[in-house]
Amino acid sequence: MQTMKGELWRLGAAQLVSGYRSGAFTPVNALEACLERIAHCQPMINAMVFIDVDGARTAAQASSARWRASAPLGPLDGVPVSVKDNMHVAGMPTSWGSRLLQGFVAAKDELPVARLRHAGAVLIGKTNLPEFAMQGYTWNALYGASRNPWNMAMTSGGSSGGAAAAVAAGCGPLALATDGGGSIRRPASHCGLVGFKPSAGMVPRGGGLPEIFLDYEVTGGIGRSVADVTAFASVLAGRDLTAPASAGYRARILLVPRFGDHPVDAGIAAQLMQAADQFAALGHDVVSIEYFDLAEEINQRWSALSTAGLAWMMERASSYPEFAAACRSISKDSSSELELLLGEAARENLSAGRKLSSSALFETLVAVHTLKLRLGEVFSQYDAILTPATAALPWPAEQTHPTVIDGTPVGPRGHAIFTAFANAAGLPAIALPTGLVDGMPTGLQLIGMQGRDAELLALAQQYEDAHPWLHPCPM
Repeated sequence: MQTMKGELWRLGAAQLVSGYRSGAFTPVNALEACLERIAHCQPMINAMVFIDVDGARTAAQASSARWRASAPLGPLDGVPVSVKDNMHVAGMPTSWGSRLLQGFVAAKDELPVARLRHAGAVLIGKTNLPEFAMQGYTWNALYGASRNPWNMAMTSGGSSGGAAAAVAAGCGPLALATDGGGSIRRPASHCGLVGFKPSAGMVPRGGGLPEIFLDYEVTGGIGRSVADVTAFASVLAGRDLTAPASAGYRARILLVPRFGDHPVDAGIAAQLMQAADQFAALGHDVVSIEYFDLAEEINQRWSALSTAGLAWMMERASSYPEFAAACRSISKDSSSELELLLGEAARENLSAGRKLSSSALFETLVAVHTLKLRLGEVFSQYDAILTPATAALPWPAEQTHPTVIDGTPVGPRGHAIFTAFANAAGLPAIALPTGLVDGMPTGLQLIGMQGRDAELLALAQQYEDAHPWLHPCPM
């Protein structure tokens, strides 16, 4: 392996492990290269909110010893991994992007983090996110905005914007993140990366923050290749998600270029059609649908679940250890003082959640149930659904959302129409890079049947093998 030790930040997880195995370099070498890269990039992209230099070095030294003894713990042993700052890592602060948690330091790992640690991953620190992971761009009052390494005036998306920016810039080859409506897939697409949301229940949670998204928010990974993300997901799930090779496998793919009448950036739409032709050239049956309205009601109602969850959490704030310091700092029983610690968007979401009627919330659950039934009919005919990962290219970093897409005015979720329905239905979904539009990366989304994560990853791998990403981040 010819890569210089100072350039090891350029390598993916599988490439690092190959170098460890051959003795070309060690996990300590890889970590130091990533730490140097973080020091270089952080002032410009603001991807990280905490860097555990001492803890990471201790873990890298232990991993190096295991590799010298030919006793690695698995395919992630010694691989630097960042963690989105809405998951607990023992000894590290958890902010959730909110002043409500200032001063809190986790005593224990959340379950997905524990699985990574037990697999020998080197946990390098925490990545930035919007408050409570409730927005599609990354900014909060504690740490400010994360920026896209491809163009630092632009957003890296959200809510896993810090995670995607960190991987794209070379601060580490993999990021642990969460996805409650596209929060892994859209940032991955904005940064030229692979982002995988597993099926509901595939990756168990536990020991973390209050679950205001319930199990609609799942834990997954962002990386630079399908192989890396597959290995990552396998560790998180506790089972091998590598599907056996099947010569001549022919998938039935439903191509959905747009949802309803919602606009899509013309460059993104063109790249999706090119990708559809590429899948067809690989031998898959690709069938296009002219009008797809299955996600309409879910997209209109999806925010109701998380805003209701936020209202539920704030009513019980004093019972959570994460909020103990904030609760001690205010007058007894003064919830209004506690709310002053929230940012403007969180306060608006809290107000919306409190105004929800029980019938409106039930209608959202009915919409989820109806969606699952209708998607059952779709998947009786098709193995996968192919859509854009996002309807818009990245927009200015301090702006909450693009206001116009393809010449049409849109609201706050106009860019995010393609992703939330997969969360509502519990389906596995993956974003893959397809190319550049106006110098910025974008990508496609593949959605599979619930529980068929391995098959979806295999389909994504086949596409990547035939059409590898050839555009390194220019930063």
